[in-house]
This record gives sequence, C-alpha cells and structure tokens, in this order.
Amino acid sequence: MLLDAKICESARQTRDARFDGHFFIGVTTTGVYCRPICPVRIPKAKNVQFYPSAAAAAEAGFRPCLRCRPESSPGTPAWNGTSVTVSRALKLIASGALNEGNVEELSETLGIGSRHLLRLFHKHLGASPLAVAQTQRLHFAKKLIDETDLPMTEIGFASGFNSVRRFNDAFQKTYGRTPSKLRKTKSGENGKSNRIHLQLRFRPPFDWKSLLNFLGTRAIPGIEVVDASCYRRTIEMEGEKGDFELRFYEEKNYLDLEIRFPDSKALFKIVERIRRLVDLGADTMEISNHLSKDQFLAPLLESFPGIRVPGAWDGFEIAVRAVLGQQITVKAATTLAGRLAKAYGEKWQSTDQDHLTLFFPTADVLSRADLTEIGLTKSRSQTIREMATAVCEGKLCFDGTVEFKTFVRQIKEIRGIGDWTAQYIGLRALGEPDAFPSTDLGLLKAGASGDEKISPKELMERSLPWRPWRAYATMYLWKAYQSATER
Repeated sequence: MLLDAKICESARQTRDARFDGHFFIGVTTTGVYCRPICPVRIPKAKNVQFYPSAAAAAEAGFRPCLRCRPESSPGTPAWNGTSVTVSRALKLIASGALNEGNVEELSETLGIGSRHLLRLFHKHLGASPLAVAQTQRLHFAKKLIDETDLPMTEIGFASGFNSVRRFNDAFQKTYGRTPSKLRKTKSGENGKSNRIHLQLRFRPPFDWKSLLNFLGTRAIPGIEVVDASCYRRTIEMEGEKGDFELRFYEEKNYLDLEIRFPDSKALFKIVERIRRLVDLGADTMEISNHLSKDQFLAPLLESFPGIRVPGAWDGFEIAVRAVLGQQITVKAATTLAGRLAKAYGEKWQSTDQDHLTLFFPTADVLSRADLTEIGLTKSRSQTIREMATAVCEGKLCFDGTVEFKTFVRQIKEIRGIGDWTAQYIGLRALGEPDAFPSTDLGLLKAGASGDEKISPKELMERSLPWRPWRAYATMYLWKAYQSATER
C-alpha cells in the first residue's frame, strides 16, 4: 500500500492520535518501529521510514518500541473498504486460522490462489499473511505481559503459540530478550487475579454515548447491562462461560476491558470479538472525509463526530434479534428477545455482576424450539428455526468470511428473511461497512429532505456516493431520526 509521506510526516511531527495505527515508523538509527504518537524525541526525517502495518515494519527488520508499545495501537485500518478478500482473510487470521493451518489452506478457504493472496497482502498491508499472524501473536503476548499477571505459559498459549519454546524463541528474536526478562522491567508485581484487565485503544473521535445508547435500548435483560458509562454482558465460547465489562476513558483514548473467563487460551478471540462489537478498528477520519462530501450528511457528521457501527458478540444472536425486530418497534423486539432468552437460554450466576443471569440460547436449542410459546407468530417462529438449523448444519455462518453478496443470497433463501433483515445482519453481525437496509422506515424518514417522501429505490440511488461506508451513513441517519423524534 502506498503511503503519503507528507501526511505521515505531518502526523508524526504533531503526534496526531487520529493517525495512530494508520502507519508505523521505522527508525533506522535505532532499529525500532514506533506509533505516530510515540513520546520519545522525534527522530530526524532522514532517519525514518513509513510502513502501512506493524507486520510490514517487522518484516523490514525493525523491532517494536518499548515506549509507545505498537501492540497497543488501535489497529491498522488500511484494508477497510479496499479489499474484501484481505478483510475476510484478516478475520480468519484473527480467529486463529494460521495458528494450526497454513497460507495454502487459508487461500483455499477464501477461494483464491496462495500467490494471489500474498500479492493482496503485500499491496494492502505491506506484509505476508504469516508475518501479520506472527506480529499479531507477539503484540497480544506483549500486551498481556504488560497489563496482566498471567503466567508466561498461559500468555504463550493465549496468544496463539502452540508451544512454550516457540513463544520464547519468537519473543527473543523480536524483542531481544525473553518474555520473563521483559516483565521483570516492570515496577511492582500484582498478585494473581481471576480478572483480566486490558486497555483497548481507539482513534478519536469516538461517540461512546451514542454507542451506549444504541446498545442500551436493545439490551436483553439478564444478558446485557448498560448504564451511563459502562457496557456488560455474558459470553460463551467453546463450552466455557464468563462475562466482561467495558468502560470509556475519553481523555486517554482507550476503553478499559475487564474479562472474567476460565480459559485464558480464549483471550485473544474474546478481545477481537469485543473490538468488533464496539467497532474499534473504524477509520473515523477517512469515513468522515468521504461522507462529509455529501451536503445532506455533512451537518450530521459535524454534530455527531465519531459515531461507530455497533457490532455483535455473536452473529447468530443478532440474526435472531433481526428476525424478531421485523416490522415492530425496537422496544417490542427487545421485549421478545428477553422472553426468548428467559425461556430457552442457559442460566448463569456471576460472582460479580448480579444482573447478568442468562446466556443467549444456542442455534441447537432454537432449531428445536416452538417459539409460538413466547408470543411469536408461527411463520416467524419457523424462520428462526430454519435459520438455526442452517447454522447447525454448517450451511450458514456469521463470521464474515463469506463474501457479503454470497451471504445475502444464502440467508434470503430462508423463508421470512428479506433484504432489510439481511442488510441489518450484515451491518451488525458481519461488520460489513457498506451494508445498507434501504427499506428501513427510520432511514426513509431521515433520508428525505424537508417534507418530501422518498422510496427505498430513491434512497438506494441517493446512497451510491456514500459507498463504501453506507453502514456508517446508516448510523448517522438513524441518529438524526432519533434526535428528531425526541424533540
């Protein structure tokens, strides 16, 4: 990926936090790579090189800076809206596809050749898939070393390394010291805790209030709890159960994450899911620059800077909730979701969170459930059962690894699922930045100028200049509609 050296240099000189994660700086005199916000004395321009990702800097022979900690960057957004294949590949890598498998298997899953995948990665990220995966593992390990008191063995496995030896060797090669020696440089050691605290960085601006409001009005009792500053929910992964809590610290550009989960090996996947849930990887500056070219959207972006697209902890859960919300209000849909969770979800008793008492029911359970018992119509109950059955049979997945057009076609084959439902699921469950539910009533009202009425077809045509960020335009239009109805 080509970087604009003038923009990078300006961001480096001013330590502009909006560019954190956009690019990394290799310092030739020290052999380290840094974030644009690194607090050390700014190196001379002749001694720096710019890279589109941390993996690219690592492949060029630079080691991570111990001051600015590249592992704490908000993430590289370079691929967003640029390459669908790279986006899908990164999601698979984040799920551990290269921990056990290889690039050839990853390419086969994506339906392309391995050479083509390598070309795409070098074009958009400046590094190979293996380099991206290795950097990802090392960065997460370094973060756990710095921010937790987990034993080194657990950190190695939690970061995706298959053996302690490989973990130590990779760390020694990258940082020039063992993981244990790096931790010893910390001042003070805390006792072992069953809670994991991590800081999740973001690029400002971040409209946390709007995100909480969106999640709060849709929170399922017993599964989610939202207050003025915090989001909590129960989580389940591979048979293990726990919960997490997120708090916002605007002045320091990070979210404080507290995880309570029995299996530390799942930590990386848990953190990645949470990052997608609150859309931490969003490139708000690029999105704003693009959407503000539209005279209709420009005032909204100025009034509500930093709106994110709320994601999902579990894609199947969002899909079920989307079906429940067809042609009824958000409040009514949330009530139905609460009934469904209470009737079919597994019970939970948290030692720390009294209001977290349930888990969302699994696809296996709902594939056999008669949901008319909680007030659903027979047709809607059947839609959810068919969708759950398709998930159980492996015919439908919500991990974002299938191209969006293919996913829409597949899910619309289920009776009772139309374009609105498919697009809403794409927007929230798949993280598709261009998903656009054009038949949504709120969008149709917010997308009209003055007293005019607009059809879904006309709204779709109006939205074309907003591509590839129509999911974000959707959030701004929903925000405008909400603000108008509250007056």
